[in-house]
This record gives sequence, structure tokens and C-alpha cells, in this order.
Amino acid sequence: MARGRQPRKWGLCPLCGCAAFTPGIFQPRRIADRSFFLAEISPPEAKGSERGSGAPPRHGLTPAGGEGRVRAHLTLKVTAMARTPPPFAAFEWKIAWRYLRARRAEGGVSTMTWISLIGITLAVFALIATLSVRSGFRAEFVDTILGANAHASVYASAREDEFGRVVRTFPDYAERAARVAEVPGVDRAAPLVKGQVMANANGRNAGVEVFGIAAEDLAGIRRIVDPETGRGDLARFGEGLALGSGVARELGVEVGDQVRLISPEGVKTAFGVSPRVKAYEVVWIFTAGRYDIDRTRAYMPFDEAQLYFNREGVADELEVMVSDPEAVRGLAQPIAEAAGAGAMIWTWQDASGGFLRALEVEDNVMFVILSVLVLIATMNIVSGLIMLVKNKGRDIGILRTMGLTEGSVLRVFFICGAFTGVIGTALGVVLGCLFAIYIDPIFSFVNYVAGGGVWDPSIRGIYALPAKLQAGDVFSAMALSLGLSFVVTIFPARRAARMNPVEALRYE
Repeated sequence: MARGRQPRKWGLCPLCGCAAFTPGIFQPRRIADRSFFLAEISPPEAKGSERGSGAPPRHGLTPAGGEGRVRAHLTLKVTAMARTPPPFAAFEWKIAWRYLRARRAEGGVSTMTWISLIGITLAVFALIATLSVRSGFRAEFVDTILGANAHASVYASAREDEFGRVVRTFPDYAERAARVAEVPGVDRAAPLVKGQVMANANGRNAGVEVFGIAAEDLAGIRRIVDPETGRGDLARFGEGLALGSGVARELGVEVGDQVRLISPEGVKTAFGVSPRVKAYEVVWIFTAGRYDIDRTRAYMPFDEAQLYFNREGVADELEVMVSDPEAVRGLAQPIAEAAGAGAMIWTWQDASGGFLRALEVEDNVMFVILSVLVLIATMNIVSGLIMLVKNKGRDIGILRTMGLTEGSVLRVFFICGAFTGVIGTALGVVLGCLFAIYIDPIFSFVNYVAGGGVWDPSIRGIYALPAKLQAGDVFSAMALSLGLSFVVTIFPARRAARMNPVEALRYE
């Protein structure tokens, strides 16, 4: 080896990692991630051209000189400084997963993660359970109304008869009912005779509202004629009464027993009107699902009701059933026009509108309250992430020094918080759906533990606590929980991304 010549060494270019001759005094080093650089290396120039050239090598690295040596001439051209990895790359998920598995000894990060997870799970569960019970209660309440009552009732306005008495009846009820039944959207229209009487049996009395209706029209009231909830022989309706289960229980009667009906407006005599008392056989006992209906209602054949209540040749009102009860308001005007002069209409929404509006207000208030509960649960994620950022300050500084961008650091900690929110939301949705599906055995167990009497139908109107699982309620709960989890996660993640690596490593 010539004097003063330095030994040639093969090494890696410190910029691109390519193979090149390097001086002995230069120690090549390997770039941590060579994929960040894209280099284009030109082949060596001809021997004749390189001897006369006085220009220094463009690479900046000159091997030792001497006779007969090969002069390496490298042309390095950096075409791109860095190849930025895509957002949410695999290494970001890997780092986030390692942080989520932080030991309990490291500032209680794992404990805070579990607390956040359980809090979000319980909050989402409570929200879905409440929404499902609310939907079920409204559906059951509306169904009992529509299944045992007229969707719309046509009343007669007050008028004077030939004797000067004020009456509110329809003498031409058959014609009016036929015209109303022809209105598009109306399923049927039936004349009714209504009256209030005193029912007596076994020495007991009960106030009863009697509906006089034809047998074929009674068959269209599904909650009354449901064979699963009723008992008796409905084919014998023309021979007796259909009695509510609450009235039957109050009087202590069953199918086949006799019930006396006492009306104050009975037989007309020379001395006035004497009470009418007549006994009827109970041929059908129904359970409509509404306490107030089962406790006060009875059905009588239409012809018999006309005779009993002195309504010969007239009807008190028309019972109208429509195809879409929710759109009955749009049919009110056509029904009133078809009914003719002196007719007034009253829909089920008019009768129960106040209660339905109260339910809607209660639903909105409950949703707001439970949304605050979900927000409080998601705030635990912020506490856990702040502790995690504090404990991982050194790691953040190292990652930033290695070339990790602010966006990557932000996404790492965002994944940590979002992962907790997603898992907690999923568990809450599962628990909420299971609660809605198995609410009956759960309610039975609670009622058994409490010793009975948890649900009073005389107060709540219906006999059980229903639940109706709707996709919209589940989606709204998921959207609320995930949205809040993602939003609250951004703030501590930004704090971690903006951390100065010099400050993070100062005392390391």
C-alpha cells in the first residue's frame, strides 16, 4: 500500500444507504429507515475523463489517491426528502396498543383505562335501556288506545226534536256510516249507542260504560276480540254482554253468570221515568291491556242497546277505523264532509294528545340527562390520556427525535382514547340490547325481590313494563357515545403532539 494512502473500506452511504467507497477515517452508519430516502446513483465516469477533471466528486466522499487506483465517482441525487407514511399506519396502532397495556405501576394508567371503559359501558347501557323502555311504553300505550277505541268518532251537534228536547243523535246513522266508509283510507264506520249504568252481581256494584255495537263491527276491535286475552264464546254475543276483566273481577262473575244493569233513564210511566233493571248473561270477558278500559267497559248488541237506553231508530255516534291511525288528522276533514251536516269529529290524537306531548317532553328531557351521563363517562378518557401523556413524555421525545411527526403522535394517542370509547360503547350496546330483549324475566325478578307491587296498573294504565328495541335508538346512543369519545380524545392527543422533544428529554 502506498505511503499516505488510507485503506479503502466498503460502507453504506450515510444518506441513502447505498454501497460506496469511504475513507478509512469515515465510519459509515446505517440510517434507521432507509425507506425515507430515494436516491439515484449514476455509474462511474470513464477513466480518461476523470483524470483531467479538476472538479471534485459530486458525492463529497473521496477515496485515498494513488497510481492505479480506481477513482469512484458517485452522483447522488435526492429526488424526495421523505416518504410520509399514510395516516393510521400499522406502527401507530402498535404503539397505541403498547401504551394501552401500560402496567398499573406506571401511574395507574391501566386502572384509569378500565374505569373509563366501565363508565362508558354503563352510560350507554342506561341510555339504550331508557330509550327502549320509553319506546315500548309509548307503543304499548298507543296500541291499547287504537286496539280498543275508535280512531275517530263522529258526533252529532245539539238540536231540538219535535218535542222541544235537546238531542245529540243521528236518526240517519246507516246512511252516514255508509258515506263515511267510502272515504279513502277509512276501513269501516259503525254506529254506536253509549250509556252509563250500574252493574250489580253477588251483592257488588260497579259503574260501567256500555257500548251498543253490532256483532260484525265488534269483530273489528282486535283488542276486545283477541282470543289469547279473552275467554268465553264470542259467537253468542247477540245473547248477552261482553264484559271487561276488571269489571268481572270487581263483581266476582265469570262467563255464564248473570249481571244486572241498572239505568236511571228507564221505563217511561205516568209518574215519570223509572229506573230500568235488566239481567244479562256474561258471554265474553276481554282484557284490552288498559286498566281504565277493562275496569269500566262493557259491550251490548246494538239492537238491545237501542231498546235499553231508549234510542229506538237513532245512534249516538259513529265509530270510524282508518288504515293509518297516525295520519288520522289528514282524514278528519273528508270524514266530516262525508258525515254530512251537523257532524263533528274527534280523533284519538285529540283525546290523547296531551298525554302524548307529555311523553315526548319526558323523552327529550331523559335523553338530555342521559347524554350528560355519557359525557361524564367519556371525560374519564381525558383523565386517563393526560396521565398517559405525562408518563410517556420520554417516549414521545424519542419518537419525535426519530422523525415521528406531530400528526403521528396525535394519532397514536387518539387511537388510545378512541379504542376505549369504541370498546365501552360496544359493550354498552350489547348489555342494553340484552336488557330490552329479556326485560320480562328481569322485571319479574325485580318484582319478586321487592315483594310484589312494583308496577301498579291502576296508576300506569298498562299491566307490564314493555320495551321496544329500535334501530334508531341504538344508533343514536352509539353515535352520541362515539362522537363524545372522539371529541374529548382530541385535546390530550394534541397536547402530546405539541410536546417539545427537547423539554421531554432534558432530564433524561
